[in-house]
Amino acid sequence: MDRWADSLIEEYRRGKSDLNKKLKLLEQDAVVNEVDIRLVTDMIADMEYAIEWLRSGRQPNVYQGIDKKAVYQKMMFETMDFIPDIAEQLDINDHQLRLTPYQRIKITNVLAVLSTRERQCYLLHTTQQMSVEEVAKEAGIKKGTAQKYIERARIKVKKIVS
Repeated sequence: MDRWADSLIEEYRRGKSDLNKKLKLLEQDAVVNEVDIRLVTDMIADMEYAIEWLRSGRQPNVYQGIDKKAVYQKMMFETMDFIPDIAEQLDINDHQLRLTPYQRIKITNVLAVLSTRERQCYLLHTTQQMSVEEVAKEAGIKKGTAQKYIERARIKVKKIVS
């Protein structure tokens, strides 16, 4: 499960790669204008700045103000309902099993600490009750790698919760 910022980062990286190729072509051309080279160089710098901002969740090179490492992740988790409703399974009609706002914030903070792959594997394994092999297949990775991601996530969750 990717954050919405992850897809933007990937698009920006592809765009930056294209700009780097264009810059190399411009530098090889003998009749190129210096203004064109400067323009492409500035565009590459802007792309790097935006990528860093999206990756870290904060404005690059700013040491004051809010410093939330996973601000984009938290926004996504707060609007997401990833915990399955087990009321139907337990046949409890008079009592709804729901998360309180405090519980939702705690879960959001815990999940924000995990890397994208750790979070993906951990949530598939714990909330969807997939086997490690199924998680690996879903994530497109090997079984041992999925197991490592799940174990790392468990350790991080245990450390934060305790």
